Amino acid sequence: MKTDIILCGVGGQGILSIATIIGEAAMNENLYIKQAEVHGMSQRGGDVQSNLRISSEPINSDLIALGGADVIISMEPMEALRYLPYLNKEGWIITSSAPFVNIPNYPELDTIMADLNKMPNVIIVDIEQLAKDNGVNRSANVILLGAAQKALGIEYDKLEDAIRRVFGRKGDAVVEANIKALALGRAAQK
Repeated sequence: MKTDIILCGVGGQGILSIATIIGEAAMNENLYIKQAEVHGMSQRGGDVQSNLRISSEPINSDLIALGGADVIISMEPMEALRYLPYLNKEGWIITSSAPFVNIPNYPELDTIMADLNKMPNVIIVDIEQLAKDNGVNRSANVILLGAAQKALGIEYDKLEDAIRRVFGRKGDAVVEANIKALALGRAAQK
């Protein structure tokens, strides 16, 4: 088993929380994991990208080579396109449809969506609207994780267990909101 994942978005969108949940699920399955945060971690609103590598065999490098990613999970559609050169030919893109317009020359959303829809394996979800409609506004990132579950090759219940462990110290309401968000994402992937 080997899955190379690029997580991307904008600072403050919850990329590192997604990485923590995936990592927790993988470690609980006794898998090897390496992670590297590459850009903009300290700047809210700046580009954030993380390489997350999971394998049943030891992993030598924490960085993913061009054309090596199995999955791109993006909290923002333009960021999904930014990391497209890293995706392998059979790879999956799972992205939010809601743009985070933080630059003056942000491309037209229709152009971005047309480019994304050219890809053979893409899931585009309006996570912001799903979160709002279902009362889990602070868990939009976990909705995206739920939509990515099958592409990741991690069993759904393992992600649920990881959510309980990662967010348990924040209380039952936070855990339940995130489990609900994960289920919303899983339903949206179909």
